[in-house]
Amino acid sequence: MNNQRKTNIIIFDGACNLCNGVVRWLLKSAPKHTFQFVAFQSPYGQALLSQYGFPLKELKTVILIDDNGISTHSDGFLKILGKLPNYQLLSGVLTYIPRVPRDIIYKFASRNRVKWFGEADRCIIATPQDNPYSKTTSSI
Repeated sequence: MNNQRKTNIIIFDGACNLCNGVVRWLLKSAPKHTFQFVAFQSPYGQALLSQYGFPLKELKTVILIDDNGISTHSDGFLKILGKLPNYQLLSGVLTYIPRVPRDIIYKFASRNRVKWFGEADRCIIATPQDNPYSKTTSSI
């Protein structure tokens, strides 16, 4: 794990269709090598969750680890958006909405994401020869 880049790591739920869709969109939208994606179910994801004190069995938020530390919930999502050249203005504007109402909406969507979008049969970053969710990282 020491040779892994420790900035702009996005930890996400590899079993969630919504999360995989967002990762797919980021793979298309972000400049190359902007993010490193880690499914929380992967060994590296589990190690990061353990290292930073997050629960290991369930992920209720996207987690961004960057040069400024760890961001979760709506802050994490907006900071991810802010790293995309075409979305920096939108991210900046949305940060003016107080965190409490942003997080209420974020947490409501997080609780219902599997009900609304279903579970994925494969993680977007897993290759066909991998067991779903076992791919440790993928960089763009």
